[in-house]
Amino acid sequence: MTDTSEWDWPVVESAAEYETGWYTGGYDRVRQPDGSEKEYYWAELPDAVVVVATTGEELVMVEQFRPTIREQCLELPAGIVEDGESYTTAGERELREETGFATGGLSLLEEFWCSTGVLRHRRGIVFAEGLEPVDRDLDDNEFLSVTTVPIADALNVARAEPANDATIEGILLAQAEGLL
Repeated sequence: MTDTSEWDWPVVESAAEYETGWYTGGYDRVRQPDGSEKEYYWAELPDAVVVVATTGEELVMVEQFRPTIREQCLELPAGIVEDGESYTTAGERELREETGFATGGLSLLEEFWCSTGVLRHRRGIVFAEGLEPVDRDLDDNEFLSVTTVPIADALNVARAEPANDATIEGILLAQAEGLL
């Protein structure tokens, strides 16, 4: 049996030091198991969805410049889960907006915490198939192009620099489920 008393780290103080429309940053001062106190910093972001979408033999991807790392990236379609949306509803919306594809079927593969050492952020990976072309509806900060890659090459393409964690995760999860 595991001793859970070492997991009881009471929060002595919690403060949000920085707030934007995108995330909140702050710290929690916690009492550690040895009685000492330490500040652990965090950034809290809204939930996000990543869409693994297949046309049958090809995987739908988007190419866009990421100012944060100053790189052009080839990624799976993704975006923020809006209030009241499930991961699957958000995935349908993001796929349509970013790629111009509606889905004939969409399912949740996994949801999980990301970068738990510093982020309060959850991600859902969804799988879409039965794609039909529709009109795109990009947000005013989205300047991206849509491309497809053969499913057989998808993981190698995703691993090429600048590699993206969400894209690699999505492809690996879909492969593990036997969907790719």
